[in-house]
Amino acid sequence: MTKHERIAAALKGEDVDRIPVNVWMHHSAEDQDPRTLAETQVQFAENYDFDFIKLMPFGLYSVQDYGAKIKIYAQTGRPPELADPGIHDIADWGLLEPLPADYGTWGKQVQLARYAVRYGKKRFPLIQTIFSPLTTARKLAGNRILSDLRENPALFKQALEAITATTINFVRANIEAGIDGFFFATQCAAYDFCSPEIYQEFGGYYDLKVINSYKDETFFNVVHPHGTNCMFELIAAYPVPCINWHDRWAGPSLGEARALTGKCLLGGLREAPFFDGTGKKTADSILKTGTPGELLAHIKEAVEAASWRKLIIGPGCIAEQDLPPAQLRAIRGALDAIKVK
Repeated sequence: MTKHERIAAALKGEDVDRIPVNVWMHHSAEDQDPRTLAETQVQFAENYDFDFIKLMPFGLYSVQDYGAKIKIYAQTGRPPELADPGIHDIADWGLLEPLPADYGTWGKQVQLARYAVRYGKKRFPLIQTIFSPLTTARKLAGNRILSDLRENPALFKQALEAITATTINFVRANIEAGIDGFFFATQCAAYDFCSPEIYQEFGGYYDLKVINSYKDETFFNVVHPHGTNCMFELIAAYPVPCINWHDRWAGPSLGEARALTGKCLLGGLREAPFFDGTGKKTADSILKTGTPGELLAHIKEAVEAASWRKLIIGPGCIAEQDLPPAQLRAIRGALDAIKVK
């Protein structure tokens, strides 16, 4: 099977010759130049024979054009950081307007998509990373959004409409570039952050506006509820075929998720280190230190929990940037050893 055929079959629950797999991470030494990042990601996927490419624009790309000040290091292991938020006063929300897709940092990520399609589309399905409008608002202003949305919900919704329009402009430009789908991440759909009622009003409504702009245009669409205690069932109901989350350490487990949704599950690899009850790190991620045998057992455990149909093996979120090549090869090799029929 080609990689496109394998992913399409996994999403639909059809037979595959092997379970598809991918590991993604930021490339913070290269992610400020679209062409270099595209070349890096295509070469990475080729080196390890992974089954798709999740484009990895830096995590603050959606807020720089809205006035957030970003500290950029351009070093491996040092992703850009927020130096100063774009919102300092509740009235600042009224300054946000829809932006065209070719503007500023948003436009650079459209260039990333175009270069990735040029270099890799014939061999790999390509999905672009996008953030929910409420997540972009949180990245722009921090947790003050909870007090702002309560103090002036109409003004805050006006800002969310602007961010939503910008995100949809970006989606359309990526579709025109030839992208096969979108990895839609929300960092706000968590019970530890807000109530389901607040999320439905200020998150879900705008999430669906974005998702509905592409759900019938692209085939490989993934939704990602980020963080612990996520609103899994709420997000799993979104009209996309695949869901990815921190299944190995934040839950629900793959087996629990299989009982909750009929969607394709993307996960099975614990990307995070191990910690004790006090929050002290006790061991590195198995992706960094696991032997080939340990990694094979780790992946077999995931397959046994979820079954091989409607399953794509991958991390619950971004993997560390310094994973040894031997581990990456072992992860890919493990899928050849697991029977699917």
